[in-house]
Amino acid sequence: MAASTRSPDGSFQARVIAVVRRIPRGRVATYGDVAALAGRPRAWRAVGTIMRTCRLPSVPCHRVVGAGGRLGGYSDPLRKRRLLQEEGIVVGRGTIRQFDAVRWTASRSMGR
Repeated sequence: MAASTRSPDGSFQARVIAVVRRIPRGRVATYGDVAALAGRPRAWRAVGTIMRTCRLPSVPCHRVVGAGGRLGGYSDPLRKRRLLQEEGIVVGRGTIRQFDAVRWTASRSMGR
């Protein structure tokens, strides 16, 4: 699986990055949401790995969260919390408050 995440354009990694770039400011998507939109619904762990190793400033990795709005593993959880709060997202003790209201999903993104 790891080799497929490192292949050139059209790879799973490239699709994940493209999906994450589409998450609007002030919204979040789960690792599973991103995996499904990238064409591999069960590859949520691979999405986590891609987000953890991504160093592209144009990719808002902080907008990808765990199931149920958990912040998930992030290289700097305090930074992730701060970035989300700067976008107007309310973060409680490790979870996004009113998660359903700020969750960006495939059904909401279709046609955009």
